[in-house]
Amino acid sequence: MEPAAVGREMIESAEEFIRLRFSDVPEEYGRAASEPADLVVWREVIERHPEARFWVAHNKTVPLEILQVLANDPDSKVRSMVASKRKLTPDLLAMLARDSDESVRLAVARHRSVPRSVLEQLCADTWEEVRHVARDRLDGTH
Repeated sequence: MEPAAVGREMIESAEEFIRLRFSDVPEEYGRAASEPADLVVWREVIERHPEARFWVAHNKTVPLEILQVLANDPDSKVRSMVASKRKLTPDLLAMLARDSDESVRLAVARHRSVPRSVLEQLCADTWEEVRHVARDRLDGTH
């Protein structure tokens, strides 16, 4: 059990995560967004339920190791969700700043912990909105 999970409920299987996430009961899909699971459970969800990868990235407790996997997901919505996670490393943010999808790069530009060097890189982005956010962040206006 992960230290953060002590005294908390845990999602025990991929099937439980899927059941919780796609439930019509708010308390259940809320659990899918907030409860931890073991790495093996997250990996199983990613492998067996590709339609739920966005929701894995959305989970507040998802480990960095899983976010690193999802940062290479073929779905830009999944990568964009990853780019918005607080626990990202500078290296992962730098990688996502080179993403082919502008929504991913915009999420990096808006990230609270994005390194200055990555913001400087994003000032030359192909999309004006990314350039604008990066410049504003460097100027201290956001």
